[in-house]
Amino acid sequence: MKKILWGFLIVVIVGLIGFFYWRYYFVYAEGTKAGQLNTFQLKGIIFKTYEGKIIQSGFKANVESNYFEFSVTKESVSKSLFENAGKEVELHYKRYFGSLPWRGNESYIVDSIYNVQGANIQMEIKPK
Repeated sequence: MKKILWGFLIVVIVGLIGFFYWRYYFVYAEGTKAGQLNTFQLKGIIFKTYEGKIIQSGFKANVESNYFEFSVTKESVSKSLFENAGKEVELHYKRYFGSLPWRGNESYIVDSIYNVQGANIQMEIKPK
C-alpha cells in the first residue's frame, strides 16, 4: 500500500512541476511588434518591474487605438526604452501563458530592441 501511495505522490508532484513549467516558463509565441512608445515605467509594490505600452499604427475602424502592453526584464533594454519615449520602436517579445510577479504584470516579455526611429544613434539590442 505504501508503494502505491508513494508512486501516486511522485506522479502528482511531477505533474505539478510540469504544469508550473508549462504555465510560466514555456515560450508560447515569439515575434516582433512595432509602434510608438507611449508609456514606459518602473512600477510595483513588492516587485518593481518595468512595464510599457506601444501604440501600433495602422487604420482602425473604431476610435480606440491598438495598444500592445508588455513587461521588460533586462536592464539594458529598459534603459534604452526609458531614453526613447515617444519614438517609433520595433521590439522583439516572448509570450508566456502566465505572468510571474517578479517578471512583470504582462505575459508579453520584451527581451530586445530591433530598431528605434528618430534616435540620434541607431540602436539595436539583439536577442540571444
